[in-house]
Amino acid sequence: MLVVKALHITFVVSWFAGLFYLPRLFVNHAMVEDAATRERLALMEHKLYRFMTPLGILAVVLGFWLWFGFGDRFGNAGWLHAKTLLVVFLIAYHLYCGRLMRDFAAGRNTRSHVWFRVFNEIPVLVLFAVVFLAVLKPF
Repeated sequence: MLVVKALHITFVVSWFAGLFYLPRLFVNHAMVEDAATRERLALMEHKLYRFMTPLGILAVVLGFWLWFGFGDRFGNAGWLHAKTLLVVFLIAYHLYCGRLMRDFAAGRNTRSHVWFRVFNEIPVLVLFAVVFLAVLKPF
């Protein structure tokens, strides 16, 4: 179980690195005017998204493995259900980032860099909530 837990934490940290950086690239992309820089940012976004997606999948799979493989003692753990709901939200956020990335690549972005600056903070807030739920197990 400890190996699975260690791998889960490693993949979660790696996935979050991508969830923090990709929207930051969107901020920069929304600010640039020249075509060469837009193309370079679109390429960076695509490569990062392609790299972070398997990390997210492995984080989720290992998390469910921990829950269902060793979860008999978590039967009434409300904190785990709340954490799982936040993970579902993160998956939706990740997929929405993919849509935004495709919009940038096709030249269809309509959002400002200010919007992306706010959007960029969402995973930070979710991370705080997930860590506190997992460590404190408040309910």
